Amino acid sequence: MKNFKKAIIAVLALAMLFSLAACGTKAPAESGEPSTAAATFTTVTDGVLIMATNASFPPYEYYEGDKVVGIDAEIAAAIAEKLGLELKIEDMEFDSIITAVNGGKADIGMAGMTVTPERQEEINFTTSYATGVQVVIVPEDSNIKSVDDLLADGASHIIGVQRNTTGDIYTTGDIEDKGLGTIDRYGKGTEAVMALKTGKVDCVVIDNEPAKAFVAENPGLKILDTKYIEEQYAAAVAKDNTALLDAINKALQELIEDGTVKSIIDKYIAA
Repeated sequence: MKNFKKAIIAVLALAMLFSLAACGTKAPAESGEPSTAAATFTTVTDGVLIMATNASFPPYEYYEGDKVVGIDAEIAAAIAEKLGLELKIEDMEFDSIITAVNGGKADIGMAGMTVTPERQEEINFTTSYATGVQVVIVPEDSNIKSVDDLLADGASHIIGVQRNTTGDIYTTGDIEDKGLGTIDRYGKGTEAVMALKTGKVDCVVIDNEPAKAFVAENPGLKILDTKYIEEQYAAAVAKDNTALLDAINKALQELIEDGTVKSIIDKYIAA
């Protein structure tokens, strides 16, 4: 009898162990079958996909009340849904995003982030989901008439940029390193635009879409007709997290093919 009771107790204990293990596993999103099991990712925990961003880059990411919205926020939410995960957005300085992703504090970085060879040495990028254009904002009475004026022999302008963005990277190489001007770096694009309004810089180099928003909000400024450079946007994923990279690329490709990405972009950017 004692041996029989011991056997029953052992079976019950084993059943309880399996029950606890099952309770610790988050079920896939009810909206559909996830493309890849979250358990295969090296950083995703508790079924939450953490996106690092800098929410001062409209229309890609910005605040409506206390919520971060925009193109990147909606695409990330659609990706998370495909993967059966919940999205959480962490707002931080732009130049902290790659560090956060590499350090495991975030799973992905999305902030209108351009794919560059320098960044590819630090981080992996997903498939590109949008094309960006760097433009120049100037006062309406500026003597800077085109991008060529910034690159001409003898040029000596002060250019405002958001720190560690491609605007910073390109103008540093094209202008500052060649002695054609000085680059003033700011934590946010809005700060660079305020410096332009107060005469601390001669122009601001920034992505076209936030540039349009900034000009609309600040009478007396305009965008030059000539583009500075075109670039591709993608999400950043840590180099050692190839399972997550593959899963996001699969989900993103599905969202591109079914028109979801285009509909999100069209919602925020007029054709």
